[in-house]
Amino acid sequence: MIVLPAIDLLAGQAVRLHQGQYDRVTVYADDPPAHAATLRGKVPILHVVDLEGARAGHPVQKDLVRAVIDAFRSTPESGVQIGGGVRSIEAIGEYLALGAKRVVLGTAAIRDPELIRTAALRFPNQIVVALDAKDGKVALDGWEETSSRTVLDVARELEGLEIAAILYTDIARDGTQAGPNMVATAELAAAVAIPVFASGGVGSLDHLRALSRLPNVVGAIVGRALYEGAFTLDEAIAAAASV
Repeated sequence: MIVLPAIDLLAGQAVRLHQGQYDRVTVYADDPPAHAATLRGKVPILHVVDLEGARAGHPVQKDLVRAVIDAFRSTPESGVQIGGGVRSIEAIGEYLALGAKRVVLGTAAIRDPELIRTAALRFPNQIVVALDAKDGKVALDGWEETSSRTVLDVARELEGLEIAAILYTDIARDGTQAGPNMVATAELAAAVAIPVFASGGVGSLDHLRALSRLPNVVGAIVGRALYEGAFTLDEAIAAAASV
């Protein structure tokens, strides 16, 4: 299992939200590209979210995203996966043209499933589908709305598409460092053949070790715990690879 450090962008800064709430923001870096540069060469993938784009429904901070991509990328195999308000083929193409390795689609999985299918055909293995859950139901529009669809139902509909991964987040755990929802993550990973990235609540090395033992969980997104020094990136990488 790999570790994917997270950089969430809001008003030009690297921040973390508590449980997805835009009024509960902690700023961790005033210069996100400089922070991305400190991670260059240490991990293969950096997870970046345009929080303004997620709320607006279209990419907003493209210049900043480009700077982060340029600061982080060190080899053809390394790169940034970027999400937040990506709702069209054109937006996907723009991000890939900026140098992104993968593009994350979230709300589109519910509102426009045909976009997911088209994107997977046009950009095979460059699309990550984010399924963010509130009480097991998929959340939309920067987590400000909740659909009636369950994570498992939507995930099963993605089977057979050439997508790189499903990114699963339990919103109630996000930004809390209380630990991921292991039961729900394991259930999802067992239900589909698509690789799963786990996100939300990683706060200790034991959390990473536990995730690494779950079959088909191939990556873990880590944000606040790294920013606040709960462990170092080197320690996280070792823990994730311990099984």
